[in-house]
Amino acid sequence: MTKYVGILTSGGDSPGLNAAIRGVGKAALNHYGMYIIGFRDGFRGLMENRTMRLDGGELSDILTRGGTILGTSRDKPHRMPVGGKVLDMTDVIVGNYRDNHLDALVCLGGGGTQKNALRLKEKGLNVITLPKTIDNDVAMTDITFGFDTALGIATEAIDRLHSTAHSHHRIIVVEIMGHRAGWLALGAGVAGGADVILIPEIPYDVESVAEAIRERSRGGKPFSIVAVAEGAISMQDFLARSAAEEKKGKSKGGKKSAGDAAQNTEMQYADHTLRLAKKLEQLTGLEARITILGHLQRGGIPSAADRLLATRLGTACADFISKGTYGVMVAARGDGIKAVKLEEVAGKVKTVPPDHPWVESARRVGTNMGD
Repeated sequence: MTKYVGILTSGGDSPGLNAAIRGVGKAALNHYGMYIIGFRDGFRGLMENRTMRLDGGELSDILTRGGTILGTSRDKPHRMPVGGKVLDMTDVIVGNYRDNHLDALVCLGGGGTQKNALRLKEKGLNVITLPKTIDNDVAMTDITFGFDTALGIATEAIDRLHSTAHSHHRIIVVEIMGHRAGWLALGAGVAGGADVILIPEIPYDVESVAEAIRERSRGGKPFSIVAVAEGAISMQDFLARSAAEEKKGKSKGGKKSAGDAAQNTEMQYADHTLRLAKKLEQLTGLEARITILGHLQRGGIPSAADRLLATRLGTACADFISKGTYGVMVAARGDGIKAVKLEEVAGKVKTVPPDHPWVESARRVGTNMGD
């Protein structure tokens, strides 16, 4: 019997999403004779039952396109804004899954999507996910699609900023995406020859950074490039935050609310790069300028590597559906593919180990890591 497969994209947009949709869809249609239904704008579209048929025509000419033809949102099934309230719409989603006679639901997304997919699995749905994010922080997969494209964009930005930094004898502070993990800032910093790289996994001492910049000036290099991840944090702020969280945890019996977490995140990242740049000006006597790459890193045509990875994962996804393998994420492992249980992925973050080869390589070429 023909299998009915739903597919949606959730969370932030990322290069390679359309390539993954195409990979799943074409393999499912042409190789297995499945029927593919796309849901618009992530889990919200599934809740509102907004669908589009994904046939050969819809899947043509999307391999090289950025974004996602399905649209996306950050809505969560169990906490979805509806009519001015935040409601649990999981049962509505389950009902729409049944009404569309789905045999499986494919969710393309990052860490949040893995958690949401697990919730739907626990409600009895046949769910399978693909790991997407430019941050490369999804657990249990070697790499996520979107990362390579963003890495190339951030590296090119650093390349271009070298000339203005050199010409004006400035410190150029480049903010690169990555709240929880520093893969993007680290990779782009190494590839772009940044003089300082600051990532969330290694709390930094601003005096150490300033001294590295002063040392360059004494050596006849009166400019520096500082690549800083959004989530980078000074050792002083790290210790203060840890103490505050411990105090809150004790006062609330060890429990932290979602509101506490959101407030901590907002406090951590607000104006961090601006404050860092001003402090470096004070400590070095050099003029500092900030470049925030922001959503530039998520847009545009996906790289060849991301197209290849997304196609590999997408076609493998269709294979798993044909075999009835559900409740898993399709992970990249070397040149192969592995189905990893969602329970092993959801709620986990793949961070940069302090002794990772990229970190060691950065240190050996003289890059200051802030510590």
